[in-house]
Amino acid sequence: MQENTLLVLDGNSLAHRAFHAIPHLATSQGLVTNAVYGFTNMLLKVIKELQPGLVAVCFDMGRVTFRHEQYGEYKAHRPATPDELRPQFPLIKEVLAAMNIPVLECEGYEADDLIGTLVSRAEGEKIASIIVTGDQDSLQLVSPLTRVLLTRKGISELEEYTEGRVWERFGITPAQFPDYKGLVGDTSDNIPGVPGIGPKTARTLLKEYGSLEEIISRVDELPARLRDKIRPYREQALLSKQLATIERKVPLEIDVGALRWPGPDYNRLLALFSRLEFKTLIRAIRQELGQHEDEAGGHPVREVETYRVNFRHLTGKEELCRLVELSRQSGRVAVALSGTRREGIAAAAVALKSPGESPELSVFYLGTESPAGGQAALEILGDILADPGIEKLLHDGKSALWLLHRYGLTINNLAFDTMVAAYLLNPAAASQELADLALEHLKVVLPGRGEEALAARADAIWRLSELLAEKLRLAEMERLYYEVELPLVTVLADMEMTGVAINRQHLEEMSRELEVKIASLAEQIYQLAGEQFNINSTRQLGHILFEKLELPVIKKTKTSYSTDASVLEELSGAHPIVPLVLEYRQLMKLKSTYVDGLAALINPETGRVHTTFHQTVTATGRLSSSDPNLQNIPIRLEEGRKIRKVFIPGREGNLILTADYSQIELRVLAHMAKDPNLLDAFRRGEDIHTRTAAEVFGVSVTEVTTDMRGRAKAVNFGIVYGISDFGLARDINVSRQEARQYIESYFARYAGVKAFIERTIREAREKGYVTTLLNRRRYLPDLFSPNRSVRMFGERTAINTPIQGSAADIIKLAMVRIHRELKERGLATRMILQVHDELIFDMPAGEMAEVTELVRRHMENALVLDVPLVVDMKLGPNWYEVKKI
Repeated sequence: MQENTLLVLDGNSLAHRAFHAIPHLATSQGLVTNAVYGFTNMLLKVIKELQPGLVAVCFDMGRVTFRHEQYGEYKAHRPATPDELRPQFPLIKEVLAAMNIPVLECEGYEADDLIGTLVSRAEGEKIASIIVTGDQDSLQLVSPLTRVLLTRKGISELEEYTEGRVWERFGITPAQFPDYKGLVGDTSDNIPGVPGIGPKTARTLLKEYGSLEEIISRVDELPARLRDKIRPYREQALLSKQLATIERKVPLEIDVGALRWPGPDYNRLLALFSRLEFKTLIRAIRQELGQHEDEAGGHPVREVETYRVNFRHLTGKEELCRLVELSRQSGRVAVALSGTRREGIAAAAVALKSPGESPELSVFYLGTESPAGGQAALEILGDILADPGIEKLLHDGKSALWLLHRYGLTINNLAFDTMVAAYLLNPAAASQELADLALEHLKVVLPGRGEEALAARADAIWRLSELLAEKLRLAEMERLYYEVELPLVTVLADMEMTGVAINRQHLEEMSRELEVKIASLAEQIYQLAGEQFNINSTRQLGHILFEKLELPVIKKTKTSYSTDASVLEELSGAHPIVPLVLEYRQLMKLKSTYVDGLAALINPETGRVHTTFHQTVTATGRLSSSDPNLQNIPIRLEEGRKIRKVFIPGREGNLILTADYSQIELRVLAHMAKDPNLLDAFRRGEDIHTRTAAEVFGVSVTEVTTDMRGRAKAVNFGIVYGISDFGLARDINVSRQEARQYIESYFARYAGVKAFIERTIREAREKGYVTTLLNRRRYLPDLFSPNRSVRMFGERTAINTPIQGSAADIIKLAMVRIHRELKERGLATRMILQVHDELIFDMPAGEMAEVTELVRRHMENALVLDVPLVVDMKLGPNWYEVKKI
């Protein structure tokens, strides 16, 4: 520990950054905790890394400070604290109280002023200080004894600033920061500065004259253009400097020595984390306790205990064979594996109950350290896992199947997967890690590593399986789990291991073609700009667009002009350079992310990409994928669609077959809403968008124009996503009033849909969750937020989730049945991809009739609805060139 180092944190700055950096996080009771979690995580990390002897956290106290008295418009444009963040400040202070860290506030002053006062006092006592903040204003406090750690990327990274680093980064000294702000101002704090003086000019002036006062006293020496800018605003510049200067003499009634940190109150901290449901942080604290039991103050923590399991380490052949016999007698085993795909299986643990013996679990450890013993252990493990008469309980069965795959082993009769079960019970949980589930449900902390840790995992899997199975029964999710999600584990593992064949040569040609197009676009952009610049630099592009070409400024960020896609789209008709920049960006992303990115992920041994499907991530039940994300191949640009051409069959004589549900979400809506007009349209096989256009615009079906159909399509799909008149107006480029009329006309014609939406939102408020057709649940704490915009988002989610989630349930059910029948009939066709409502197969041409019938039958009959499910099938030599059959 650095006894003579003071750590000071800017509480307000870090809380705001944590709130915006971390996605919505709430307890099971709906208490929003994302800022508390992010702040606490950073606090623990910084203390662990820096080991300070003294610690304090400073907060603002109210919105009015002495600066508002000096300048009434100070921070006038700063938005109010978000409604979901405000109640988290008391929770953050509870965390600090449990950590035994002083909280400092002072009426009329900002946190910066308190920090400045503390570090000034510390310097007077020759104590080094470290400031952690997200506010660059604190850089003026940097000195030989004081460093600043600025947050980057939300709160995930910290960048250290010493005097040298400040000069290197900004070209001024720390002491010149207020002078700099006096010249350029600060839009975030509404400090005016001097109009027309930018950062570059300010740095040049300060290098030459040293301070703002010196610049003003010698203003007559400046070139005319600068003299004319500064002279009328001398008083405003000096006021701006005063506003930007941190006060270092706040009347704080505390000595630096009183900030010495005694360490946390572990009991209090664990109790608080338990209430806030911070499972990962509880585990970290428990591990800390294990290392520093003497720091727990002699008070045993009773909320959780470290899990200890008695187990036998099996080494001999006879012992291993006996394990197979015991497993068959038990009829059920829980298995935990350790290892990686690259290194293979390092060890395994098996938990079981022996009939006629003690009702307690028996746990066995199988090591694979020695070549001979390891081979025997793998063979025995393979026998147990392959036996269909033994039920297998695992956590993350898909990863286990991958580990076993390299040895030619598999799992028959996967009876329970604790990770998938936990996901169904709480899809919004931050983690489904086994250690977190053990902490939440069993109230134990699993050991970190070694034989005991693996044995404890097997034991925990057994106990969690029993507990979670009962919770699934009570939640009426048994059908969803046992018929859909659990068998899907094996389906996804097979799809991943099969992979998708890639035409590498064509991919390389695409990369070269895109490179030529990108270079050509860059030259055109340079010609229109009149100079070469870094098109990928927001700052340089902003300079060209808004200063040199003088295009209208749409919006600004804290440090520069915004050049995001929405801004460029709005400016696309203002200058010919803008559409070129948009196309340049699109092609750059296409090349780097999808073309070159895909090439880097081709397995050199198989010539295929083996994506990872994520079954336990989305709240609606949809699958996602990564490495590569094959569900996000761009289709808006023709160049993006052409990427699909590189996805080819894995064998000569094979074809790519695609099967895509037609408008499945609208069909699910019709079934759930029971609206007569919508049901009738689907039963008649009508074009639903044309039918809706006729209903909304009051014309006959034959009179519907292409534009009418396009607008009706936007309304149809917008209703599914709970769209507002504002959102629809933006999407179809009409006035808000016209969009509102479309929505009202839609609900007048489809009254059953409106009633369904109102009923769904009402029931969601009563229950706190919504369900799909197969009873998948999604909890919606947003419905109870004091923030209206958050509540409205919760309502849109309540409408969309039952529809999108039911569509996900249906295609998953079809996948399970198709996969099962393909195997049972010994067909060579393989399901290789799922992209939302579409399945892709690698199919021998000779199996076409059999497979197309099988796929269509299972997809169209996956679930019986009040309207028919319709599947469009296409066939071709690659994913791009498939034709309808």
